[in-house]
Amino acid sequence: MTSYSDSGVNLAAADATVDRIRPAVVATWGDKVIGGFGGFAAGLRLPGGYTEPVLMMSTDGVGTKAEITRRTGNVDGLGWDRVAMCIDDLVAAGGCPIAMSDYIAIGEIDTELITRIVESVAAACTEADVALLGGEIAEHPGVMEPDAFDVAGTALGIVEVSKTIDGSRITVGDVIIGIDSPNLRSNGFSLIRKLIADHTSLDATFPGTDRTVAEVVLEPSVLYSPAVLKLIDTIDVNGLCHVTGGGLVGNVPRILPGHTDAVIETGSWTTPHVFDVFAGWSGADRLDLHATWNMGVGFIAVVSPDDVETAISTLALHGRTGAAIGIVTPGSGELTLT
Repeated sequence: MTSYSDSGVNLAAADATVDRIRPAVVATWGDKVIGGFGGFAAGLRLPGGYTEPVLMMSTDGVGTKAEITRRTGNVDGLGWDRVAMCIDDLVAAGGCPIAMSDYIAIGEIDTELITRIVESVAAACTEADVALLGGEIAEHPGVMEPDAFDVAGTALGIVEVSKTIDGSRITVGDVIIGIDSPNLRSNGFSLIRKLIADHTSLDATFPGTDRTVAEVVLEPSVLYSPAVLKLIDTIDVNGLCHVTGGGLVGNVPRILPGHTDAVIETGSWTTPHVFDVFAGWSGADRLDLHATWNMGVGFIAVVSPDDVETAISTLALHGRTGAAIGIVTPGSGELTLT
């Protein structure tokens, strides 16, 4: 007889892992969640105060940053990357994130590793006031190497239909506010890994610092949602953009009306040191760099000139630095970097 365990699936380890992650997951629930941990699905009470609520969903992963965490064993920030990539997409459309589910595929169940990942997801959800409803741990023996894993998540948000933000209110003369990104977040890591292999190693000292390369590149993503939601509550925001894969070049045009252009002055903010180092190793030109990494601007808000000062002060009150970095001009939906 050949059993399921003979194929490499360890159901006992899976059950033990679920027991280990239970406290971290349930701690994000409060009284919002209906159902018990370990069920087939969980329910969520929708917040009150909406007349015509619209539900929004977003799904994303963390890309090949996960491979560096696998090689180093430093997975404790990975949950922040996963949560940020999902919920910050929601808030870019005006949505308030309310719940997440997560997915981990792994070659062989490692209870300690998975627990650390899920605990980091739960910590990020707690900061963003998001319920981690549940997820899936999938063991893939014979398909993935035993220590290989990948992670992804899905976020649920809610917004009043009249308060969705899709860029259609952007007008000529609006000001583009860049919101700081102190690190790489979770994008462009295929190039990051190649540059590390070509120029250094993960355990070497990162140039200009007393930290290792791994410590620098694995800094977790910041969460923009809490500060941006406060901004939306304070002023009329005409457009929002989450600067992820594709950088400013790939993301800003997605929110521009067809009769406008965005002109951004790349010298109007201080680029964090990590980008300068990798830019030097890559030898890429400015356009290519801004089409690969966020280069220090991880989120954008487009506002009326009269609201610029309030926007920047509101962001600062909620832990994020913002600055005017550009303007909306007549055009055809394109971005110009100066």
